[in-house]
Amino acid sequence: MVHSIYSDKDIFLRELISNASDALDKLRLASLVDKDLQVDTSDLHIAIEVDREKRTLTVRDNGIGMSRDEVVQLIGTIAKSGTAEVLRKAKESADAAASRELIGQFGVGFYSTFMVADTVTLLTRRAGASGGTRWESSGEGTYVIEDVDDAPQGTAVTLQLKPEDAEDHLFDYTAERKIREIVKKYSDFIAWPIRMATESTDTGGADTGGEATTQIETLNSMKALWARPRDEVDQAEYHELYRHLSHDWTDPLEVVHMKGEGLFEYEALLFIPAHAPLDLFAQDGRRGVQLYVKRVFIMDDCQALMPNYLRFVKGVVDAHDLSLNISREILQQDRQIQLVRRRLVKKVLSTVRSLQTDDAERYRTFWKEFGPVVKEGLLDDGDNQEAILEVVSVASTRDPEQTTTLREYVERMKDGQDDIYYMTGESRLMVEKSPHMEAFQARGYEVLILTDPVDEVWVERVAQFDGKPLRSIAKGQVDLDTADEKESAEPEREQQKKDYAELLSWLARTLQDQVKEVRLSSRLTTSPACLVGDTFDITPTLEKMYRAMGQNVPHPKRILELNPTHPLVSGLRKAHEQQDADADVLGETAELLYGMALLAEGGELPDPSRFTRILADRLANTL
Repeated sequence: MVHSIYSDKDIFLRELISNASDALDKLRLASLVDKDLQVDTSDLHIAIEVDREKRTLTVRDNGIGMSRDEVVQLIGTIAKSGTAEVLRKAKESADAAASRELIGQFGVGFYSTFMVADTVTLLTRRAGASGGTRWESSGEGTYVIEDVDDAPQGTAVTLQLKPEDAEDHLFDYTAERKIREIVKKYSDFIAWPIRMATESTDTGGADTGGEATTQIETLNSMKALWARPRDEVDQAEYHELYRHLSHDWTDPLEVVHMKGEGLFEYEALLFIPAHAPLDLFAQDGRRGVQLYVKRVFIMDDCQALMPNYLRFVKGVVDAHDLSLNISREILQQDRQIQLVRRRLVKKVLSTVRSLQTDDAERYRTFWKEFGPVVKEGLLDDGDNQEAILEVVSVASTRDPEQTTTLREYVERMKDGQDDIYYMTGESRLMVEKSPHMEAFQARGYEVLILTDPVDEVWVERVAQFDGKPLRSIAKGQVDLDTADEKESAEPEREQQKKDYAELLSWLARTLQDQVKEVRLSSRLTTSPACLVGDTFDITPTLEKMYRAMGQNVPHPKRILELNPTHPLVSGLRKAHEQQDADADVLGETAELLYGMALLAEGGELPDPSRFTRILADRLANTL
């Protein structure tokens, strides 16, 4: 399984060092939180030990360690058939991005060791505990676990290495040169020293005989990338830090490096991913950035520094001075925190804006992956609402493929057009085929097509853009005629009102349980009827969303609009004039008319069986 996921066997050492670094971070935090925890944090480090004769490699840390239960839960879980089955499917999936997400989700990194080892032994003791645990496995689906009395604090992972095999890219991982190469490539930014015993030969004099001496050497620089000037850091280093933070093995879409100076100083290194994580919409998904104070790890996934609608942003914020309630790992909501948060948000949004203007392809990638999430900010971030509206990109009737920004829409508005027209719905096809579109399509007006669930909410909250009101074409009255057209059409409209007055009154009485009003329409050209909401009514889709969330919202009656030029409507008027208005056949026709209007917008019939029976009877009578 691990062979199918990893192509580079060197990855195993990166994974072990990253795990060790996390353990040291957690011990440092635990020692600050729990004053009764008797641990020595004066020399926290990671040690790499090799035995060339026995062909073993050990990665050791003096960090937080694990209890027996944690070993079973965190290390043994991957061997369970359920998780293994998911990973097997990931391996077989053609969706490489999804497979990578599963890797991070299930902690396969530890199991990458079996690419290079026949047997893996883990010895660990949790800080503050008296006894330790030994775990051992050959990677064949089973493991052995036992209690150990004399285990040192922390965790040591010992690999019984496989024989070197150049053809299989299986290198000699006891070689000092190879270990240096991997640490420099993958783990140079780790904040804790990575130490190893190295050998050097003294060639200073004839009497020494070229004796080899051993010394303990720190292999990594420990210099945080965010503390270094941007021109001193190459993209590969940024990308590796991103992978360490996010467990996403693709490169980020954009890197945001910023520094705050003045009374409150901090550095921030943020990453915008290239694709959305699988837990983006999960309630318990990871969100927030890592927080450090003077390069000391304080908190992972710090939500106080990044709003929920930017939860996909990964990165590090390193503050020089910060008020903390360290015992609860919760940031106090003081002015400094709010100041940093505001600056981070503005910087991320301005970066997206720059992508929009300077790199259309990467912007389209960003919006495809994160657009629905960013639009959540229109609901709860009033301070940045205008900035978010500037980067919003939506589909429209202008182009079946390309989206448009609100700014571009406004620049294309027709002379005399005062409103930004939009329609919400479950899919583009449903919106495009809606009867509400007919008049707008006939006159060449561009309509925004909004199909994300969040669109139903934010368009109600955002009243206007650039001084232009946002207006739903499925609500209120629609009149697209010019002043001259209105004047010339006025006599015909007045006559239609007289001709249809009795029919409209009868339909309003017949359908009083379904609609609040029946009126003639100016928005229909080919359909016989449509349903329209009042300006401030809740939309059917939004009503359905609220009910799905368990909220019992009132069901507003809507307005039935009729197309007076459609043969069905004009025929119904003539039939009504000639027969008894209470006749069953006319009443059923009214039901069919309402049902067709409901189906045309994707609604659900209140009584589908009755509708199909009436329709079948009518069709039978025509044969």
